[in-house]
Amino acid sequence: MIKRTLLTSAAAASLFAASPAIADCTIKVGVLHSLSGSMAISETTLRDVMLMLVEQQNDAGGLLGCELEAVVVDPASDWPLFAELTRQLITVDEVDVIFGAWTSVARKAVLPVLEELNGLMFYPVQYEGQESSRNVFYTGAAPNQQAIPAVDYFLEELGVESFALLGTDYVYPRTTNAILEAYLIDAGIDPEDIFVNYTPFGHSDWSTIVSDVVAMGAGGKQVGVISTINGDANVGFYTELAAQGIDSFDLPVVAFSVGEEELSGLDTSRLVGHLAAWNYFMSADTEANDEFIAAWHEFIGDESRVTNDPMEAHYIGFNMWVQAVEQAGTTDVDAVREAMWGQEFPNLTGGMAVMNVNHHLSKPVLIGEIRADGQFDIISQTEEVAGEAWSPFLEESATLTSDWQNLGCGMFDTATETCVQLTSNY
Repeated sequence: MIKRTLLTSAAAASLFAASPAIADCTIKVGVLHSLSGSMAISETTLRDVMLMLVEQQNDAGGLLGCELEAVVVDPASDWPLFAELTRQLITVDEVDVIFGAWTSVARKAVLPVLEELNGLMFYPVQYEGQESSRNVFYTGAAPNQQAIPAVDYFLEELGVESFALLGTDYVYPRTTNAILEAYLIDAGIDPEDIFVNYTPFGHSDWSTIVSDVVAMGAGGKQVGVISTINGDANVGFYTELAAQGIDSFDLPVVAFSVGEEELSGLDTSRLVGHLAAWNYFMSADTEANDEFIAAWHEFIGDESRVTNDPMEAHYIGFNMWVQAVEQAGTTDVDAVREAMWGQEFPNLTGGMAVMNVNHHLSKPVLIGEIRADGQFDIISQTEEVAGEAWSPFLEESATLTSDWQNLGCGMFDTATETCVQLTSNY
């Protein structure tokens, strides 16, 4: 891969003093998001926001005196194709960094290629944890920054006693629900009051499943749904809730993969009161968020287009990468990786995001309640929470930690004081 190295301060000053034009060199930014298939409903907007961020950086003078170029590919919600296109981006297109993926199965498909070729990727979506790669920076939420706080809200604020864990059938829902089952049992919930169900991507017939969940409350216990349903299957799920006349008082739902973008295609007037847990909502009342939304609407040319949490994750990750490249003076992956540790950048909800040595961010946790207009009322917000790569609630990872700066290891076993390779059961 061609590396771009910083001009000397004097040369850079001379260049920009002579002309506002960017030098005749290019830094390539890979954009790996599905623009077709079941995940296009969520990922197309992430392609768009990356194009906006690249354009903004070029308008500000580029990076290291060079122009940024977005290299966009469409893995089409096809997990093996994610791996193939990652290899293409690194070896053929010679990108310097990749921003991409949504589902964990896509990320898992990409990992071996990144690690073989020493590529660098920023992953912007909430995920199940149980991973810390030297070649990935995780800018979405780990379970302790989304799933566990959402369960705590159900337990403490809504008095939920019986839980339905509904997910799409792949690694993120299965691992997240394994963590949540252990957490719920530890919190005193009877295993018989935990119902787990998985459906394939694109699942559309929810009548039986919704009826089965409603039946859990026949004995008088308050039932709540923890949703790790992904992609366009959410349309069928929420439509069925409305069709059966089920509101948030009867059966509250908290979703981890439903934000403003997914709600924009639904009649949300019948979903008022259901919840989502993220690190950002478009309704956040801050000057930084107002500026981000205004820039987004100007770029996309559509005032109705919403913003969402993974967009903020790309916003934070991209700007941290820019800062790290400037600090390192090069796009070299190893140098940028070291410069990323400790990077800070303001988030859009107030406060400061920090990149930790486990390659996970510190971010606030927000609980939002769906409004009739498809936006969220923020009903709970924490201070910054450091993302955990490894869950203490699963036996296989209870003693693991990640520290790429001091230990050079993403899976360090504190019990044996060795760097290990974990084989997940999920």
